[in-house]
Amino acid sequence: MGYNRYSLWIIAFDSWKLGKSAIFFLVYFFLIKRGSDSAFFVYGRPAVLLLLGLSVIRILLKWFTNTYNLDNEAFHLKEGIFTKSKRTVPFNKIENTNEHTSLFHRLTGTTSLIFETGMKGDEAAVEFDIVSRAQANELKERVATKTNTEEPDVPVELTEHKEPEREVHFKAEKKDLLKASFTSLSFLFLVPVVASFYSKLDDMFGVEEDAEGLVAFLLQSGWLMVTIIFLVILVSIGFGISRTFLKYGGFEIASDSDRIYIQKGMLDATKFSISKHRVQAIEIHQTMLKRVLGLAEVKLMSVGEARSDEEKLESNSLYPFLPVHQAYDMIEEILPSYHVTKQMDRLPRASLFIRLMKPSFIWIIGTGVLWYFKPDIFTIPWWTLSVILLLIVSILRYLDYKHTTYTLNASFVQFKTGGLSTSLFVTKRNKVIEISIKRGFVQKWFGLASVNMVNRAKPVHHSGIEDVPHELAGTFYQWYQGRGKDVELIKR
Repeated sequence: MGYNRYSLWIIAFDSWKLGKSAIFFLVYFFLIKRGSDSAFFVYGRPAVLLLLGLSVIRILLKWFTNTYNLDNEAFHLKEGIFTKSKRTVPFNKIENTNEHTSLFHRLTGTTSLIFETGMKGDEAAVEFDIVSRAQANELKERVATKTNTEEPDVPVELTEHKEPEREVHFKAEKKDLLKASFTSLSFLFLVPVVASFYSKLDDMFGVEEDAEGLVAFLLQSGWLMVTIIFLVILVSIGFGISRTFLKYGGFEIASDSDRIYIQKGMLDATKFSISKHRVQAIEIHQTMLKRVLGLAEVKLMSVGEARSDEEKLESNSLYPFLPVHQAYDMIEEILPSYHVTKQMDRLPRASLFIRLMKPSFIWIIGTGVLWYFKPDIFTIPWWTLSVILLLIVSILRYLDYKHTTYTLNASFVQFKTGGLSTSLFVTKRNKVIEISIKRGFVQKWFGLASVNMVNRAKPVHHSGIEDVPHELAGTFYQWYQGRGKDVELIKR
């Protein structure tokens, strides 16, 4: 079996990443502290250059030793410079496909490709940091032709492979991006960017005294100050809109009979695809602001492992600013086997009583701090602040009780929880791998219980509701016992 080396562009790509990581140390040791006679900097400068040189040698050796090959069934990878390793990743273990095109990739006409699996560890994914567009399409097609026959939602028929037609469900327009820029409060990101730039500028050139003099001068002129504030607001809004357009521009959600496709980004483009039968659950998340504006974010829970939690969160997320009614309709369009029920059952009054009576450690610790320091805030006594804190805790608990709902619908279960922000979790019975029912002493007294379930994810996803009627707990247990019928139907 002949193995292939990765593209030569990977040497330039890894060198680019190394340069971005090393730029701080080079500037600090050789520019900011260039005149320092401290032993730390005298010996540190050649040490930085030595480490930089060793890193470059490692990049070259990595390209020379890391090779790959693929047949009709799996990837075969050889890795390691001094310690050699060989691994095989079958195509039918690929959960998701993630394609990312950065500015470097655009300039070189390449892209990066990650095939995520359901396995654990650092070697869970097959990564191609640099690959040509044509080769990326070929790799994706090779993997797509091999469906997972272990747990499909529908019987798999051996037919000639044809490229299925994609249906576009959502495409972000300018009005959607403008709404997203204000809903996400992205214009506030200018503040930390400016603060970080000022901090680095002060470290390099010591501009703090000049800045204080400039602020003192501006405060002397009211009109000048108002004009500057107005310009800062305009720049912040422009920054927020530009950031949103670059991040979510070109956002598109599409699907065919087998897979879901999500793409986004203008400068750094990301394409994500997932097999429909790999979707373990759906989560509809609403912050307080989104709830007021009638927006929601839909997340697809899968088992694939991305490079980081943040990348996985963004990749598995549909457009984060969808109108609620459109989000519900889109779920049933993309995943016809999933159904979201809008009518759900609420918790009994006894659940509210238990939540309000449960001790609050935040209030207890806060009251202790107020009693010890006795702060004089607007001449308000410390015990009044303690009462206000208790009132806030009680309101949050009431909101959590009000927003918590549930329903069991044939082979589906829906849990909705949250206080200021809410999360609606929808999953199928055959995707649940474990359930648990618990009853505390107080819950037994009021005829309540807590139900929990576990879904496959990385890490495994736990969800549940506290203080539901005891009758529901029994129904939930019987509902899960019927999982065997779903699994038998799938295997057929």
